[in-house]
Amino acid sequence: MRFLLTVVPIAAALIIAACSPSSPDAASATAPPAASSAAADATPAPGKNAPANPALGSPGWYAWVDKTLAVSDDGHGPRPDTPAWNQAVNAKLGQEAPQSAPGSLEWQQAVDALLRTRVATH
Repeated sequence: MRFLLTVVPIAAALIIAACSPSSPDAASATAPPAASSAAADATPAPGKNAPANPALGSPGWYAWVDKTLAVSDDGHGPRPDTPAWNQAVNAKLGQEAPQSAPGSLEWQQAVDALLRTRVATH
């Protein structure tokens, strides 16, 4: 039991050390603090780029939502802009799914806003 009580704190310290930058100067050497935080906030997760201003309901918007939520897996799954696809989007969003009628303009606006928030923060 003493061995376990000794190993767990040491392992936790190693994990924390591995996740931390090697030195405070190393993190700031790549860019000034203001620029690096602004760039991090403006840069979406890789592969999750939000389209600039696609029209809601446009093929580009549907493709972006489909890719972001991985509704269709390599072309397998419901086609965008169908009731089955709308239900799949709601299922992927879970509790965050919009309460408006799936496929409606209000639903599209809510999905768009939610995904843009997710893309910007992840």
